[in-house]
Amino acid sequence: MPRLHRHHLVRLARAVGTALLLSTPVIVLAVLVQERFAPIIDLDVQAIRDATDVTRRHDGFRTALIVWQEVWQPWRAYVAATVVCLWTWLAKGMKARSLWAFVTMMLGWNLFLQVKLLVQRARPVVDDPVSQAPGYSFPSGHAANTAAVCLTLTVLLWPLLRTRMERAVAVTLAAVVTVTVMLDRVFLGVHYPSDVTAGLLLAAALVYGSWRGFVRPSGDHAPGIPTDPTDPTGPSTEATTRPKRP
Repeated sequence: MPRLHRHHLVRLARAVGTALLLSTPVIVLAVLVQERFAPIIDLDVQAIRDATDVTRRHDGFRTALIVWQEVWQPWRAYVAATVVCLWTWLAKGMKARSLWAFVTMMLGWNLFLQVKLLVQRARPVVDDPVSQAPGYSFPSGHAANTAAVCLTLTVLLWPLLRTRMERAVAVTLAAVVTVTVMLDRVFLGVHYPSDVTAGLLLAAALVYGSWRGFVRPSGDHAPGIPTDPTDPTGPSTEATTRPKRP
C-alpha cells in the first residue's frame, strides 16, 4: 500500500477512535434512556413540566423561543456555515482547513440524524403543549447541529482571530448561541434535558475527533499535503525558518 494511503488510514483511525471514545457518555446515556432509567426519566419529565409552565405564563418569551428555533433550523445554520467556508477558502486561501470544516459539518448533520433513528426516543408528551416538533427526540438535532456549527467555525476561524479579545469574543459567542438553543428546546417542551446534553456531547466528540484526524502529528512527513499557512497539516514554521547549517 502506498505511503500516502497508509498515512490517510492512520489519520482516519485516529479521528474515528477519538470520536468514539469521547462519545462514550452519549452511548451510556442512550442506553439508560432506552431502558427508562428512573432517575434520568424522572428528572427529564419534571424539567419539561417546570420549563413549559414558565413558557406558558409569558407570551413574549414563547414568541422569542419560537423565533430562535426558526433562526437555528439546521439547514439555515449549515447554509450560513458553508458561506463562511467558501469565504475562508477563496478569500483567505485556507483551502485544507475550509474543506475540513465543511466535511466535518456535513458528516455531523447526517450522523445526528442516524443516531435519532437508532435510539428512537419519543418526544416529550405535555398536556398543554407549548410547541410541537416532528421526529424522534434523542439527541436534539437543533442542539447537536448548532454545537457542531459553532465549534467547527470557531476552529476554522481561529487563525484569523489575532488578539485574545477577538478569540474570547468568538468562544463566548459560540457558547452563548449553543446554550440558548439548548434551553430553547427544553422551554418549548420539544426535547428533554438529556436530549440536548447528548446533542452537545456528540457534536463536541465529532468535531474534536475530526480535528485530531486533520492535524498532522509531530514528525509526520507524508507527501501530498496542501500548502496552507493556517493548515496544521502543512510544514511547520519551525522547519521552514530554521537557519541552514554552513
